[in-house]
Amino acid sequence: MSIEKKLADLGVTLPDAPAPAANYVPFVKSGNMVYVSGQISMDANGPIKGKLGDGMDVEAGAAAAKTCAIALLAQLKAACDGDIDRLVRVVKLTGFVNSTGDFTDQPKVINGASDFLVEALGDAGRHARSAVSAASLPLGVAVEIEGIFEIR
Repeated sequence: MSIEKKLADLGVTLPDAPAPAANYVPFVKSGNMVYVSGQISMDANGPIKGKLGDGMDVEAGAAAAKTCAIALLAQLKAACDGDIDRLVRVVKLTGFVNSTGDFTDQPKVINGASDFLVEALGDAGRHARSAVSAASLPLGVAVEIEGIFEIR
């Protein structure tokens, strides 16, 4: 089954890949690897803002992380000239969580992205990962995630 068909079965349509917001490129291809710049939590209404541990709960943070994973796949599709089925596997995610100093559930927040990628991609979605706290993130968003992918 194609990746986009599986995503559609999950109710997800990949958006156009977001344009970079500063002086960087959205992805870099090197050999069979694609390095995707950090994607911030956004939905149809714009940036998903919040601070975990101060008014935003883990479930809302995980939902925000899922939007980052969708944006990562959109960038990957662009890197693959529109053919996301070139994906071999998700290699690594680094997730940044806008959180208070005493918040310790960053892994549970980033699980929103990890769980979605495994659900959508099966074993190809299993990856190495870091989940870290940040005092603040661009535009006040709740989550930012970067990714490394292997393609054919």
